Amino acid sequence: MPRPKKHRKIGCSPEAYYFKPRAIPIRELEEVELDADEVESIRLTDLESFSHEESASKMKISRATFGRIVNKARGKIADAILNGKAIKINDEFFKEKKK
Repeated sequence: MPRPKKHRKIGCSPEAYYFKPRAIPIRELEEVELDADEVESIRLTDLESFSHEESASKMKISRATFGRIVNKARGKIADAILNGKAIKINDEFFKEKKK
């Protein structure tokens, strides 16, 4: 049985939750879904330029866990860009946060 997922601190709220390649109808696209913690990991390392250690501290998780999350997110984004897939950000966390 897997270990329960630890609560992670998410400090962003994206402006858009869906991105798709141009000139391909949405019904023909495969989707790649990013979770809230993956979006936050990309924001902290690639947009804000924090180290993995600083980012992990801000998310209140271990550096090793942060590394796994950011690598998974980058893999998903690369798959979408190189293989012409849509990127969907799972907005369940963000909907709950707005309540």
